[in-house]
Amino acid sequence: MKRKQIAVVGLVVVLMGLLLSLDIKGLVKEEGQHSGEEAENAAKVSVLTIQTVSETAKQKLNANFAQQITELENQLKAADASEKTELQRQLATKWVDINQPAPGAFYYEILAQTGNNYADWLKAGDLFTDAYQAEKDSLTQPALVQKAIETYQKALELQPASLDAKTGLGVAYVSGTPNPMQGITLLLDVVKQDPKNVKANLNLGLFSIKSGQFDKAVNRFKTVIEVKPTPDAWFYLASAYENLGQKDEAITAYEKSKELAADPDLSRFVDHKIQELKK
Repeated sequence: MKRKQIAVVGLVVVLMGLLLSLDIKGLVKEEGQHSGEEAENAAKVSVLTIQTVSETAKQKLNANFAQQITELENQLKAADASEKTELQRQLATKWVDINQPAPGAFYYEILAQTGNNYADWLKAGDLFTDAYQAEKDSLTQPALVQKAIETYQKALELQPASLDAKTGLGVAYVSGTPNPMQGITLLLDVVKQDPKNVKANLNLGLFSIKSGQFDKAVNRFKTVIEVKPTPDAWFYLASAYENLGQKDEAITAYEKSKELAADPDLSRFVDHKIQELKK
């Protein structure tokens, strides 16, 4: 299994906790609270720049990777106009390769702004999504959600029928705006057009768990597994079964997630869950 895949699998439990903490079911907040949050988030977006996210990300790297990034950044600073785009793309690719989506997202956004290219806008949106789903800071996360929304909207301006962009936008609306039903509507429209759409069904399943609709979640995750039986899909299916009190089905699904992942951290968690379910 590739290093990036292992990293993703190892974060399954963390990501599920994050996604399930999002405000999906209790959709009503005081209007004043929304306006205050939106102002705060807007302020955070204004200070969240490629420089700030790059410096933060470099602190997580080993010396070799950090030096590679710094060298490319220095080349970019000294480059003339004809060289900048290629160096920006190299930096975008490098950040993605070392599993740091936030700076990669900003570089893809710059590339998209330069060429107004659908693929770059979509890539930026997907990376901003990866970034906000992994972000723990309560102010930075909504700022990254807002960036995801903006870039997906740009992608949809170029390709209004794009199911990938609609799915990403739908997830972002649910994850970090006062109007999550707008996002749910987008995701439902995606699965209406493409009933086996993996990303839309996976996220609708997660949102069904959040809202306590575990039977619907089971159906969503089963659909995902028919197309792409990943460890995280099996894990989420197991959680839905567990919440329904279907212990045998939950144990089977947890074991399948463990088998496919071959990840020590997830294996330990799954073993603990199975022990609890067998009591």
